[in-house]
Amino acid sequence: MRNRLQFSLAHYNINICFFSLQKRKDMKNHNVHPTSCCSVAEIMSVLFFHSMKYRPDDPKNPNNDRFILSKGHAAPVLYSVWVEIGFLKESELMSMCQLDSTLEGHPTPKQQFVDVATGSLGQGLGVACGMAYTAKYFDKSSYRVYCLLGDGEMSEGAVWEAMAFASYYQLDNLLAILDINRLGQSDPAPLQHHVEKYQRRCEAFGWHAIIVDGHSVEELCKAMSQPRHQPTAIIAKTIKGKGIPVAEDKMGWHGKVLSKDMAESVLRDLQSRILNSNKRMYPTSPTEDAPPVSLRNVRMPSAPNYKPGEKIATCKGYGMAVAKLGRYNERVVAMDVDTKNFTCSEIFKNEHPNRFIECYSAEQNMVSVATGCAARERNIVFASGLATFFTRAYDQLRMAAISDSNINLCGSHCGLSDGEDGPAHMGLEDMAIFRAIPTATIFYPSDAVSTEKAVELAANTKGVCYIRTARPETAIIYNSNEDFHVGQAKVVCQSKEDQVTVIGAGMTLHEALAAAEQLKKERIYIRVIDPFTIKPLDAKTIIDHVRATRGRVITVEDHYYEGGLGEAVCSAIVNEPGFTFQRLAVTHIPRSGKMCDLLKIHGIDRDSITQVVRKMLSSSANAK
Repeated sequence: MRNRLQFSLAHYNINICFFSLQKRKDMKNHNVHPTSCCSVAEIMSVLFFHSMKYRPDDPKNPNNDRFILSKGHAAPVLYSVWVEIGFLKESELMSMCQLDSTLEGHPTPKQQFVDVATGSLGQGLGVACGMAYTAKYFDKSSYRVYCLLGDGEMSEGAVWEAMAFASYYQLDNLLAILDINRLGQSDPAPLQHHVEKYQRRCEAFGWHAIIVDGHSVEELCKAMSQPRHQPTAIIAKTIKGKGIPVAEDKMGWHGKVLSKDMAESVLRDLQSRILNSNKRMYPTSPTEDAPPVSLRNVRMPSAPNYKPGEKIATCKGYGMAVAKLGRYNERVVAMDVDTKNFTCSEIFKNEHPNRFIECYSAEQNMVSVATGCAARERNIVFASGLATFFTRAYDQLRMAAISDSNINLCGSHCGLSDGEDGPAHMGLEDMAIFRAIPTATIFYPSDAVSTEKAVELAANTKGVCYIRTARPETAIIYNSNEDFHVGQAKVVCQSKEDQVTVIGAGMTLHEALAAAEQLKKERIYIRVIDPFTIKPLDAKTIIDHVRATRGRVITVEDHYYEGGLGEAVCSAIVNEPGFTFQRLAVTHIPRSGKMCDLLKIHGIDRDSITQVVRKMLSSSANAK
């Protein structure tokens, strides 16, 4: 059994990386990362055939132990494992990286045995934290979570955010294996083979850390079987390129394919070491104690309870809405980054304390934890923070999209509304970053009623959802029975005499409505549209109403000029002839000040709107 464990997967790994894939001419320049796979062959053997409990024919079974390959460039060794298990055919491996193959260069959920995409280094452990937290505190089940990291990604700050999170919440069901193979892509890793330094660092973060020979099956089995009372890190000292004489512990081989002669030589050596090669090994079945979960058709128990004209901030509306949704479904969970008194997620925490996760000031880790909590459809996750600071978690957001993750994010204190705190706290780029994410839906509610509807819709919308909320109190403009849909705009002010269409959202929608009242005194009438979702944008409604106002349209947004509402509308109407389009937005970096003053300075207040409307009508008249 020892030799079977130690060499069978190494054989498959080398076979894939150096021999079978060699034959494909198109793979010559592909980064299949063979040396990174060789250093973890024994680790993967012990994990999947000794330590982990799972059903090999049902990779998504909720009772299965979870595995995250954080060092995603070692994907071939993961695929090799599933060939050895019998879930994949060896012929499927031959298609790796081809256009019609689900086996991509880095793991993605296109494979049933992959929960999240990895490949942008440093994110796997945070996702594993979300899974382990779910197992311990939400599912209250016995499944465990295993995460394999490379020493190169230990330079990523996100890893240490996750380390701190895991120890704080005593995730004793989480085991991280650190592949310390010494060599990075272009240089040795900073600590090289000083495994004691890794041990001290892990211990300083509250982990139980064990040093092992990463090529010793006995040491790995013993370490992984130890009782756990805190998160455990197995620090495996390994050799990059183990088993390939020409590449062992040598720079310059990262992502390179061996020549056919070299590969065949390595294969012969490996095959000569394999004993009992006809004996197939099987993992242990898991304990079936994960509760059944249904996340379908999650609805609010009642309509919003607000009165027209009542003033309430959309950030407070968000907190109240998520708490309300949590009464209806016990798998609604919320998390924050020590801003819950700003985002108003504290309302959820006060009502559902056992389903709230405080992630402290670590936005990157919060997004990863959210992705882990939402994996395998175990929870409906709402993660909140200040809108401006989601920019630092952008890589985690794009990887959540690649992972087909259904996470809901709320960015509070957007735009100029956090005036006195200055530009560092003003979210003026957030719509741009979420618009660039293919799977994202962007909700921009303008009152508490539409905010509650946005929360309900987000809970039932696939992909990454972003809800943009503001700090100041704003009047309720919608009735409680108003019906909202993703991608459906609302016309909130119109008449037969309308001459210009004005599109605003959030604070600027209220400024547009105030401008409409001012202009009425001059017998100038404007049509005001609330897009509700910036992505997808209701292009049809916008185009139809702009046509009705003789092609005149103005967008006004509490966001930088680039990437926001104006550009979204511009893209929607670009092919429409005869349209006159004016954009009002924040054109330069603001300074501290009162919101009303900032709106005026940056030309997105009611007076600025009225001036632009007059100018647009005057230009039209002169053109005649």
